Amino acid sequence: MQCWRGLEDIPEGWGRSVVTIGSYDGVHRGHQLIIGRAVERARELGVPSVVVTFDPHPSEVVRPGAHPPLLAAHTRRAELMTELGVDAVLILPFTAEFSKLAPSEFIAKVLVDKLHARLVIEGPNFRFGHKAAGNVTLLAELGPAYDYKVEVIDLFVSGEAGGGEPFSSTLTRRLVAEGDVEGAAEILGRPHRVEGIVVRGAQRGRDLGYPTANVETLPHTAIPADGVYAGWLTANGEVMPAAISVGTNPQFDGTERTVEAYAIDRVGLDLYGLHVAVDFLAYVRGMLKFDSIDDLLVAMAADVKRCGELIAAYERS
Repeated sequence: MQCWRGLEDIPEGWGRSVVTIGSYDGVHRGHQLIIGRAVERARELGVPSVVVTFDPHPSEVVRPGAHPPLLAAHTRRAELMTELGVDAVLILPFTAEFSKLAPSEFIAKVLVDKLHARLVIEGPNFRFGHKAAGNVTLLAELGPAYDYKVEVIDLFVSGEAGGGEPFSSTLTRRLVAEGDVEGAAEILGRPHRVEGIVVRGAQRGRDLGYPTANVETLPHTAIPADGVYAGWLTANGEVMPAAISVGTNPQFDGTERTVEAYAIDRVGLDLYGLHVAVDFLAYVRGMLKFDSIDDLLVAMAADVKRCGELIAAYERS
């Protein structure tokens, strides 16, 4: 899959394409319907499929300081879109100048002049252009003048997550923040993932017999609520069952919120400096402060046992 950062990266002579535009944070099951349809129609028409997205999130430019927690970094989104069969991803730098493009200018500059859109696939709530003045109705109205068609796909999938609310990135962020990683996984179609570089911490886990990878997460990452979780730690392409701790480490009066993953029953791992991924399967318990280190050790042993059981049950199913 090709990945372009900015309009200038699009190859000269790029032909007609099927395009879909959106932040697509998390590439959840609703997003997958739209992107999957774009891929399907592109193959039917014999042209490439292109996903257009933005960096940073538009809200950060329009309302500085309002950047939402991100469910997936752009590299992760690109991986997920590749799995869906997308041919190219265009990441547009979202600047103050770009935000002032009128809807018609956005269409001419991005969809027509550069991507030569033959078909545009969007959800019903798609908005674009200055002050989000453009919508799918306007997009379709301008289609004949620019020789493209528009297809609107209903992305509103629902299930048990969030009490039956339609799936969305906003709902997923809320569930992650609440620690409901199982609900988030229902929306995403996979466990929620946090990524980052393993850095040196206080190394208390090593001293206690449970060495953890202390993950320095990427900016604006959506991190689950404080607590202990079952999940997986992926490093160097190896996926390892893990017990995951999120919080400030109240047992030692910590103040900095961290994500730490203990690879269950693994000895001698040296992950410092590596980019790793932590996937959250299930919430185990809240973050507690115990009366003694011995009590903490008893709880940690129980946590690791429970995490192993949950992971094994999931993998069997």
